[in-house]
Amino acid sequence: MQGLVTRPGTAGSTHVTDVPAAHAGAGQVLVRVLEVGVCGTDREISEGVFGVPPDRDTELILGHELLGVVDGDGYGFSRGDLVTATVRRSCAHCRACAEDSPDSCLTGDYSERGITRLHGFARELVAEDATQLIPIPGSLGRLGVLAEPTSICERAIRHARAIGGRQPWELERALVLGTGAVGMLSTYLLRLAGVDVWTGGLEARSDLVTACGARYFSTEEVPLDALREEVGGFDLVIAAVPDAQVMADTLGLLRRSGVACLLGIDGRDRPVSIDGPVLGIDAILENRVLFGSVNSHRQDWLAGVEALDRARERWPGALEAFVGLRVPLDRFAETFAYRGGKATLVLDG
Repeated sequence: MQGLVTRPGTAGSTHVTDVPAAHAGAGQVLVRVLEVGVCGTDREISEGVFGVPPDRDTELILGHELLGVVDGDGYGFSRGDLVTATVRRSCAHCRACAEDSPDSCLTGDYSERGITRLHGFARELVAEDATQLIPIPGSLGRLGVLAEPTSICERAIRHARAIGGRQPWELERALVLGTGAVGMLSTYLLRLAGVDVWTGGLEARSDLVTACGARYFSTEEVPLDALREEVGGFDLVIAAVPDAQVMADTLGLLRRSGVACLLGIDGRDRPVSIDGPVLGIDAILENRVLFGSVNSHRQDWLAGVEALDRARERWPGALEAFVGLRVPLDRFAETFAYRGGKATLVLDG
């Protein structure tokens, strides 16, 4: 059985090789992998800057964005069912994990498929805990490969609503920074909720932004402070960009009681700045909040899959354009280099 394997901490070690055959144990279902989405996390692991192999292993099977098909009946699933699966698993010794919220694990001892201490899905067949499987409706089909990044966006928006809702607040106007998969999916989820959305990025993806009724702008051509001045600030800002300075700037883009959510990752060792009055006056007097969000709860997976199917119906053909590259496993390097939207590895020929 073929799989995509890397040696965490060693750049350039990613390769396709034979991996052990999968055998379902108690409580597990065999899943034949159809596609695996690729994101920045996979690139970072492949570049040797991230990732932890399972105990007693030196290598890690990559892949955390699964679309698969159940290979046999069992535990409420039938052969042929389309499924995806959660990524983060319980540490088993904190309150959050005890309450089935490993996305909020308090110890950091969690495991994650294809990322941290647990092999991933970039292989032909995987044995998965049935309780971690998420059904994908047949109507969604191959678009089910977008379930994992959509769940990330669902969690972010759910938490933003919880934070904003601590006081009288209404989400009417949102700004999304970044036109990668997370930025675009956040845009579509917010539009499904009837929110007015401005989406900005460096890539020219205006057609996909405007297809759902959002407003596109180029962040190279339109200064963010000028946009804030023009529209009067935002109730919600989602920063889906790998730039810590842009993340800091989001606090100054909010209007009263606004909430900014950080979804990008920037591990560069560099200073960032923020205007003193924004932090020392505006954030206080206007009740602004800046927070980060990572991973997702099972409820976010279920809500994300349902939202994807509604988006497919509401904007026919738009979601198909989110996936710009589909290639076989042995062409994984192309997916790591691709910047035109979501790229996936196809394992079913």
